[in-house]
Amino acid sequence: MDVKQTQADDFGAALHACAKGDRNGLRLIFDKEAGRLIAVAERIVRRRDLAEEVVQEAFIRIWKNASQYAPERGSARGWIYAIVRNRALNMLRDGRREDLVADDRLDTLQEAQHVEHIMTSWHRLDQNSRLRDCLSTLDETRRRGILMAYVGGYTHGEIAGRLKVPLGTTKSWIRRGLSSLRECMA
Repeated sequence: MDVKQTQADDFGAALHACAKGDRNGLRLIFDKEAGRLIAVAERIVRRRDLAEEVVQEAFIRIWKNASQYAPERGSARGWIYAIVRNRALNMLRDGRREDLVADDRLDTLQEAQHVEHIMTSWHRLDQNSRLRDCLSTLDETRRRGILMAYVGGYTHGEIAGRLKVPLGTTKSWIRRGLSSLRECMA
């Protein structure tokens, strides 16, 4: 069984556990996906604090509605992400997102904070970590691109725009960087 199938089974089993009232199911989902779920919500609501609120509300909804998950209608992970996405969009529609500064300035501030958060994740890796060693062998731009994609959840197009390089260049940097990481980690 491959890793993706195992994860899909894990999420399905976790939702089944939630439906039976077993909190360990919810804990498993939280431990495996909370960071990525917050990143998804943050890309929609554009504020970290609101994204965390969205994910908290989503976990309450997951807990209460786990029995409604139907495997024949889609993956458990997709069901979880749909709840987060819908909660984030509802928050925007409900007007709970307050714009206290001009939109363009807010976007710039949030972007800078988000990129800084992504880069600090690399610095937070254990000093003796093999992944940290391998990432440090990449030049700064390639390392930033990989971290933006895999920690921040940015698309290749978003990365290209933020790094101000052509899309093809971004894709090849990430592809070559991942190849270098695989070789280094092997």
